[in-house]
Amino acid sequence: MSRVFGELDDVKPYSQLGRKHRLKYEELFDVSNIDAEGNILQPGTQRYILGKGNQVFHVDSSFNPRRCGTSLLLAHELPPRGMGGNTEFADSRTAYEDLDDETKDKIKDWVLWHSQHHSRRVASPGEPLLEEKRFLPESHPFGKHKLVQTHEASGRTNMYIANHAYKVDHLPLEEGQQEIRKLIAHASQPKYVLVVEWENPGDLVIWDNTAVMHRACPGEFEGKYRRDMRRTTVHDSSSYAWGLNKVGDTWRSGLP
Repeated sequence: MSRVFGELDDVKPYSQLGRKHRLKYEELFDVSNIDAEGNILQPGTQRYILGKGNQVFHVDSSFNPRRCGTSLLLAHELPPRGMGGNTEFADSRTAYEDLDDETKDKIKDWVLWHSQHHSRRVASPGEPLLEEKRFLPESHPFGKHKLVQTHEASGRTNMYIANHAYKVDHLPLEEGQQEIRKLIAHASQPKYVLVVEWENPGDLVIWDNTAVMHRACPGEFEGKYRRDMRRTTVHDSSSYAWGLNKVGDTWRSGLP
């Protein structure tokens, strides 16, 4: 089904760093709380810490040269109802429209540098594991994309932002990060957020990463119950797909 939407991304960058893939197809991203042997991830383990990056608002694959367009997320196994594990989506087009004119003028030409290593630090501030050189954003290439874009499918203006965003081009690092935090806080206000409460195995949600952010919600299920979620991501085919990156570049970011 996913191939109907276009060319699929795969998990090879993760496998090349030693992560064991428990699913049958390389095009299936394992965004579960389960390790390669089928055990529930426990707090404090490396895979658990790295997975917490999915709990902050983000868009898929903005840290790669070619970003993701459509994502499809399937619930394969769910924790008991009321134990958490919902998925939230934030409408970044309406959030942009509601910005005041002064802010719109200030950010109109901004270029953001995206790194999934940075979003891990946002999700787990002060975590010693993430101070290792291999997890520092500066140790890896960045995906660079304009912040303000036309969402071509609708013609509306979108604010392409995520917690992967590490810096604003041409701004001092700390100043840029402060501005990014302000914009994400604005775009993730409850009035822009839709909550998906997963009900049954087989539930499927499809969304456009070039128009919304999303995040996996934590909960009491963590470390206790299985939340087996599987995602496919479709490469973007819009004129913004490669951002300010080299078209055709083959490097992609992964995590061990």
